Amino acid sequence: MTDKNNNSIHAVSDEMDFRDLIRIIWRGKWFIMAVTAVFAVLSVLYSLSLANVYKSEALLSPATEKSGLNIPGQLGGLAAMAGVNLGGGGSTDNTALGLELIKSRDFIGRFVARHNLLVPLMASSGWDRASDALLYDPELYNVQSKTWVREVNLPFKPEPSLLEAHDAFMDNFSISQDKLTKMIKVSLDHYSPELAAQWLSLLIKDINEEIRQRDLREAERSIVYLNKQIDETNIADVKATLFSLVEEQMKTKMLANVRSEYVFKTIDPPVVPEMKAKPQRALIVVASVMFGFMFSCLIVLFRHVYTSGRS
Repeated sequence: MTDKNNNSIHAVSDEMDFRDLIRIIWRGKWFIMAVTAVFAVLSVLYSLSLANVYKSEALLSPATEKSGLNIPGQLGGLAAMAGVNLGGGGSTDNTALGLELIKSRDFIGRFVARHNLLVPLMASSGWDRASDALLYDPELYNVQSKTWVREVNLPFKPEPSLLEAHDAFMDNFSISQDKLTKMIKVSLDHYSPELAAQWLSLLIKDINEEIRQRDLREAERSIVYLNKQIDETNIADVKATLFSLVEEQMKTKMLANVRSEYVFKTIDPPVVPEMKAKPQRALIVVASVMFGFMFSCLIVLFRHVYTSGRS
């Protein structure tokens, strides 16, 4: 019986505490409304000040796997010395290489320098739809004199380095591969929807060309080495195997010369996006209003506790 009475007392006490909490917040309603309104106005102004960002996407698939030879023993070691890939998963290896290479500092740095992307990548601050022109931050880049004017501390310079360009590019670039289908999704964000699609197309083209040229050079060096070994041996079986290795490298060379989409085959090419990807202005305003309401309620409660403690 005593336990039931104690539970009833605690329930009444909790109810009274909750009522007191509501009463305290109600007393400070005007302050809460004022603070929440300020947060709402500031969030609207902030969200409107943000430039629209557009996302261009593409869907790729790994290129068809190349055939290969599996040669054990000393001949396998000889082929490895020549740089010949004897496994059957050449395309898989190239796909993994491409996925890592496309994010590397070296490749992205050369990509930015090759296509003169440093200024639109690092200095742009928006895009004017009416004139289809990029807007540049005057505190970073002077359009009239075409000079960098940003103020930075050493070791940084007014003109951004390619390492900075790599970081900025990767902040707006995304690549992922579906483990089940092996399909690869790439996307690029930018203020200009046309530049987003254009840069993504160039990136896919350049990564294919990069690995194509690598394999082409490697195949040519391997053929030279293998032909030299053929001239130096008199063993018929070894010669036959070396000819087979040369044939494999000739296939690689032929494939590299005739196929432009060497590693990644485009299934769904990049297109110019019509709708912005961000910012989500409504979400920013709603989140800010909720934060302002909770923040003002906490101030009212703390002020009540502080006043009660002093009295």
